[in-house]
Amino acid sequence: MPYRLLTEYEKLFSGQAYLHRNSSLGDYVAMHLYEDLLDLGNSEKLGSRVQAGDWVVNVANKRQGIRARRGDGTFGELVAGENAQSIPGFGVARGIVATVEIGVEVKILAKAMIKQIDRVCGDLIKQVSQFQRGSGNPICVAVVGINHAASTVGYEGDRSYRTDGKANRHPIQEAAKAEARLMDQVATYFDEFVILHYAATNEAPFPFHWVNPGLTQQNYGSALVRISREYDRRF
Repeated sequence: MPYRLLTEYEKLFSGQAYLHRNSSLGDYVAMHLYEDLLDLGNSEKLGSRVQAGDWVVNVANKRQGIRARRGDGTFGELVAGENAQSIPGFGVARGIVATVEIGVEVKILAKAMIKQIDRVCGDLIKQVSQFQRGSGNPICVAVVGINHAASTVGYEGDRSYRTDGKANRHPIQEAAKAEARLMDQVATYFDEFVILHYAATNEAPFPFHWVNPGLTQQNYGSALVRISREYDRRF
């Protein structure tokens, strides 16, 4: 089956420039994990709660009454007395949540991966504690994209920077090391740690491809099945 998260991730790069400073991109990608869970239909509890409109994806930067960062996409019970907001094209409504039952954090490593890997690892680990703060035992999910392009371009305002393979190493030179660091230092903190291997030059005509499309589908689909089963077990 086509997975919406993978489709929307590809759209970040395909045919247009990816702007890494746009923090809303991770939010948008994360929302589609819940659509995929709903479409998969493996969790009776999640499906019935979504259909009733009592469980939603959070639209605020925190849970009501809890001092914690929400992550790129959190799913939980709607605050009592609040109204869920239906969005055209989405099966899961939006609203302000009182709890977090599933939390998703999206990170995209497009270039200069090793230079930023310590910060990325730290951010991911800290986000798990934010999901868990005041909300029991949420299912914590990370989705991390790792670029494997032979070269790529980054954009800062009106300026662009192309990797040169020397001081500015190409993504393919750093991808394996970045993944090894993530798996060694971060993956065990999450219930599901999904790595998306892709290649994007981020330069006109802005091509994009998955390194192994079949394996990408299988790995992500397997994570959805496990999340569905764990949701029914925990909640």
